Amino acid sequence: MPDRIFMPLMGLIALVLIAFSLVWPQGQGDRSWGPFGHTPIQQTPEMKAKIQREKDAAARRDAAARKAVEAVHQAQP
Repeated sequence: MPDRIFMPLMGLIALVLIAFSLVWPQGQGDRSWGPFGHTPIQQTPEMKAKIQREKDAAARRDAAARKAVEAVHQAQP
């Protein structure tokens, strides 16, 4: 492929990728600026409360399972 075609094509692809990176979500914890970004679902108060409830329930289940295992080990002669 001649350089007269290849180099402008690579420049165009680079510009498209840079523009795309400006509007792509920045992950679960970060927010894009300006008109592109929005608050991630995980940062809304409702989801934070739901996540905390799930963590608390998992901790309770874990504690109950550990207690049951300890009871079984203590009951064995």
